Order: sequence, then C-alpha cells, then structure tokens
Amino acid sequence: MGQKVNPVAFRTGVMEGWKSRWYASKKEFSSLLVEDKKIRDYIKKHRENDGDQKGQLSFPGVAKIEIERTRDEVRVIITTSRPGLLIGRKGERVELLQTELENLTGRRINIKTIEEKHPELVAQLVAEDIGDQLIRRASFRRVMKHAMSKAMESGAKGIKIQLSGRLGGAEMARCEKQSVGSIPLSTLRAHIDYGFTEAKIAQGHIGIQVWINQGEYSNEDDNNGQNAEKSETPKNPKRSYKR
Repeated sequence: MGQKVNPVAFRTGVMEGWKSRWYASKKEFSSLLVEDKKIRDYIKKHRENDGDQKGQLSFPGVAKIEIERTRDEVRVIITTSRPGLLIGRKGERVELLQTELENLTGRRINIKTIEEKHPELVAQLVAEDIGDQLIRRASFRRVMKHAMSKAMESGAKGIKIQLSGRLGGAEMARCEKQSVGSIPLSTLRAHIDYGFTEAKIAQGHIGIQVWINQGEYSNEDDNNGQNAEKSETPKNPKRSYKR
C-alpha cells in the first residue's frame, strides 16, 4: 500500500502559508481549533432550505477559507470564483452569513471576499465541478477529459484526476485515473494544488481527487526574498527542477 501525502499539507509551513493564523494558550487551542472547523464546515456545506428538504449549496465556488484572529474579532477571508453570489444584492447575503457565524461562534465576525479569477487552475473547484456533472449523470470519461483540457488551456503545467467508486453504474467499484503533463509530487518547489470531494449519485458515493501543477513558486513567495535588498540578492540563476 502506497504512502499518500496531501500535497498542500506537505508544503504548508515551507512553501505555503497556514490557513489559520492565530496564537492561543494550551487551554484555548483545542476549542479555537474546533471553532475554525465549524466555520469552514458551515460555509462549505450549508445548504438552502427548500421546504422539508435541503437544496443546493448556499455558497458554491468557495476555493479557500482563511481565518485570522485578533483580540476583538475573527476575520474570515473567503476566496471564491462567484463573489457576486456570495455577497448578494447590496451585501444582503454576506451580512446574513456574518450574523449566522456570530450566532454559531458567539464572537464578532468580519468577512472579506477575494475573487478567484482562474477557477480552472484551482483543484478544489475543478473537483467540485466534476462532482456536479456526475450528479447530472454525465459521462465520467468525458467530464475528466474536458476538465483536463480546460486546465491545460488556462496555463497548467500538468493535471491528474482520479475517480473511485461505482463508475458508470457498475456493480463493482473501481478506480479510474487520467493525467496529462507533469505532476512532480515530491518536489517542494513545484506548486501542486490538491482538491477532494464526493459526488453522491444513485449508485453510491464517487470519490474525486484532483492534482494540478501550477508551475514553480516565484521569488515573491520566498520569505527571505521579500525583505532582501537588491544589492544582496544572488546573481546566479536558480536551479531548474525537472521530472
């Protein structure tokens, strides 16, 4: 059995920043960690009530949720491909979300939205889009090829998609994988984005995993390069990583 590592967690603290940025004592750490989980689950999984049944997601297209805490408030930074739907007319929906999160946590919430201009290069959004099409009974092979072609046309260096479950209504579950381009999962310099979701269809759950190679991290992402003066920066070219 292979040892699988989440590419985002593998690079967090080295090349990627933390999604939760705050400090707390040992007594408060566990409760604040659970509170962050509740905030993320509410935004990602909350569905609109349609009579007795729950309908579509209230806030679709959410790529990333970052949380920052100060003494006065909790700042929630939401990166989404559909900011207009999240904000609503005259900011009604975002104000309602802010009120609901305040009732959930008992703290003052400040919500900030950031638009994701290239959703084809965000692995989580690609995985959720594939899941939505599978729920509509689209052909899984056609959906995978279409998602890969869109990502490569948008500038991705490589993409890999893996589906697991009763694909095509088969009696026995299996795994289907397609990839194009380069996906160097062990190279820290490579910017690999990872997304996972589940599509609930009539035959059961379909697990969807997406890896997208967005190239290499630029000099602006280096912690030392941001504060270095021009006269102290190295003149030698950077090492090129190949696979």
